[in-house]
This record gives sequence, structure tokens and C-alpha cells, in this order.
Amino acid sequence: MLLLALDTATPAVTVALHDGTDVIASSSQVDARRHGELLLPAVDRVLTEAGLKLDAVTGIVVGIGPGPYTGLRVGLMTADTFGLALGVPVHGLCTLDGLAYASDLESPFVVATDARRKEVYWARYADSRTRLTDPAVDRPADIADRVSGLPAVGAGALLYPDTFPSAHEPEHVSAAALASLAAEKLAAGEELPAPRPLYLRRPDAQVPKNYKVVTPK
Repeated sequence: MLLLALDTATPAVTVALHDGTDVIASSSQVDARRHGELLLPAVDRVLTEAGLKLDAVTGIVVGIGPGPYTGLRVGLMTADTFGLALGVPVHGLCTLDGLAYASDLESPFVVATDARRKEVYWARYADSRTRLTDPAVDRPADIADRVSGLPAVGAGALLYPDTFPSAHEPEHVSAAALASLAAEKLAAGEELPAPRPLYLRRPDAQVPKNYKVVTPK
């Protein structure tokens, strides 16, 4: 097994290789505006670090969000392209699950990432491997009663300390955690989600209401 994992659902552009036993190379850069520019060089960097070629990869793991439309689609389209070119399976994993897995918390907690618009993407967990709720997007104040008293992980928790007073690392997801979680699940015979995006809401970019068609009739 050689899994190539990547995620662009948060400001982190993160890539890792996992050989079925351990992570053998990884790269993470935080830059919310350069996902498309940074992702492929990061893939090349981890392959070079591991001394391997892309054709050695036997499977792709990609974070499916939730996340903003523009960043999230960079990782998903890249994963699909690699899968088609190499003829290998492409597996999805919820980005929030990767953050939970990296936290190592073994009692109930919350994962919250920044959804912009003064909202967070979030879900509740029983432990680092068990999600209790579907991912959702809400204003922090609107979910305060549901997350009260629980530790929280992720950039969303750090942004809104009134709702998440007990915030823990990591701030952003890592492909190393996604790869490790995927390898664990695959070894146990679990079926991973399809590599389809969890947008949860419409894109920030909208067609202007008074848009005027200027093409010739």
C-alpha cells in the first residue's frame, strides 16, 4: 500500500504519503489564497522526500470538506485526475474527521473550522475516531448550547472563544492524519466515503442580479 493523501478544504495545503504502516513523507503550508499554486509542488516534494515516483501510488485519499468551494475543489479535482491517470482508487474522508483523529482526544469534544461569514463548519465526536453528528455550518452563538462544556479542536474554535472556551490543537487538518486514518480504516475493511465535496452551502461568488448579456444575438 502507498497512499497519497491531500486536503485543501481549509487554509492548509497539505499532502502526505503513507506506506500502510506509517507516514513516510508530508508537507503542509497555510495559505488560503494559493491552493492551486501550492498543491502540485507539495505532491512533488513529498514524493522526492520519499524517493518515489507518482506511479508507485496505489490509492488516493482526499479531504472532502466541509470547506469553501474554491479551495475544496482544487484538492478534489487533483485527486480525481491522479486517480484516472494512475488507474487507482480515490477515497474521500471528512476533513473534520482528520482533525479529530489528530487531536488524540478520547472523550467527547467538538471540531470546528472557519467557514467565513462569521460561521463555522462543525461536528461532535465521542472520541478521536467516532463522529456523532453530521457536519454542519452555523453561527457559533447559535450552537453554544449544543457544544457547551466540550473541548474543541480547529481554527473555528480559536476564532470564537466565547462559544469554544476550551480550544485545543491542531488548528488545521494535516494530510498525515488523513492518510493514517484512511490506512487504519482500509486495513479494517471499512468502506471510505466517495470523493464528493461537502460544500454545505452555496459558493461565496454569485452572478450579479442585474447581469446584462452582451453576447451577439
